[in-house]
Amino acid sequence: MAPQQNPRRARIAFSDSAAKQVENITSEAEIHALDRALVVISVDPDVGEPIPGDTAGPRLRQYTDEVEAVRVLYFVTALRTVVVVAYIEV
Repeated sequence: MAPQQNPRRARIAFSDSAAKQVENITSEAEIHALDRALVVISVDPDVGEPIPGDTAGPRLRQYTDEVEAVRVLYFVTALRTVVVVAYIEV
């Protein structure tokens, strides 16, 4: 029997403002919490809740992990291969 392959994960990219937020994180615990949230989103980009809004631009989603106290706003590209992180709260 052939081994089952893991599903392909989406690549994570950051908007300029989200990249600046990441640069300002200094706590190891916050970095670990954000990393865990990004892995969840990359494996299943639909995990977050859609944010109501304008349909003209990309559809924003929100993923919240209450255990790790992380909130990530993001959108998924059309081919679903890239998740663009727009905003982070840790």
